Amino acid sequence: MTADHPRPPPRRRLLALGRNELKGLFWQVLVVGIAVGVIAFLWSNTVTNLSARRITTGFAFLGREAGMPIADSLLAYNPRDTYFWAFVVGIANTLRVAVIGIVLATILGTLIGISRLSANWLLSRLAAVYVETLRDIPLLLQLLFWYVLMQALPAARAAWRPVEGVFLSNRGLILPAIPFGPPQLAVLGAAVLGCAVFYLIRRWLVAQQMRDGKPRPAWPFALGLMVVVPVAVSLALGVSWTIEWPQLRGFNFVGGLTLAPEYFALLIALVTYTSAFIAEIVRSGIQSVPRGQWDAANALGLRRSFMLRQIILPQALRVIVPPMTSQYLNLTKNSSLAVAIGYQDVVSVANTTLNQTGQAIEAIALIMAVFLTISLSISFFMNWYNARIALVER
Repeated sequence: MTADHPRPPPRRRLLALGRNELKGLFWQVLVVGIAVGVIAFLWSNTVTNLSARRITTGFAFLGREAGMPIADSLLAYNPRDTYFWAFVVGIANTLRVAVIGIVLATILGTLIGISRLSANWLLSRLAAVYVETLRDIPLLLQLLFWYVLMQALPAARAAWRPVEGVFLSNRGLILPAIPFGPPQLAVLGAAVLGCAVFYLIRRWLVAQQMRDGKPRPAWPFALGLMVVVPVAVSLALGVSWTIEWPQLRGFNFVGGLTLAPEYFALLIALVTYTSAFIAEIVRSGIQSVPRGQWDAANALGLRRSFMLRQIILPQALRVIVPPMTSQYLNLTKNSSLAVAIGYQDVVSVANTTLNQTGQAIEAIALIMAVFLTISLSISFFMNWYNARIALVER
């Protein structure tokens, strides 16, 4: 047997660094120190100037009465509420635009991107004109165009009625709606929970099939969790699912769901503008799939719609998702242009708060924190999804 030789004592990392490494470390420490010094100087200068002007710092103003009106709000709001609740309402209005806009822009952009590759010459040319036109016009101009167009619509008494129960006028888009309260939300929560549980069960069934090769039907679980359970909750709570139809009374509509002109114009502008960029992302993603995949699917006699849905798009997603994340972030940040047409999102609420209280730094810091949180949440979700669909090499 060979005797174990004692290991030499580890050398200290700092002593082991060469001259170039020490020089690099010195410059890094120096740059960080200068940055910290500049930030400290700016903070001290700001506090001194605010004190000289007798402007208090801090977020205590959030507990005071706001006194500002918010005409179109997703949450219940009264001018006697606090500034804190006004900010919450503004955040809800921002999310109302961002979430719905992302969904609609994704659907529209995907359809236009596929249309650009269509064998139909007219359809592909129209899609190309749509993309090139909307991408080359600034978003603010498009937003103002849609807002002016909404204001030019007829009054409520002469509103357009494209289908029964739907009205379009200078008061906005009025749609039939189902009144939502705690009972309806409980049923909706049961349906969402059922979908989540079914997703887990389906994954388990697929894993079992991969293990022993025996297929197991998933539809009984889907029927029970996504249909039977919500219906049972609805019957147990006695939920009423009546449709509320809008009616014209006087000079305005009563009942239904009203999308204000400011919100509707902002949503249309963001969706159409962002969908033009998404269309190009989808088109390039589809074209990145090797031609052999198309030829093999054609040789099997598969329909083009089936090829896109089951073969081409799943492979193209690995190219589509990363740049799509940037478009989702752009749409969310571009929603701050709502202040140009008077839609009261978090930026508009913060601007009004700034003018009323003089708390400029705090108001701007809240805006930055809100958009940073939303953007990081979108990035986290999209990165998680991208990691799930990524190809794993063995």
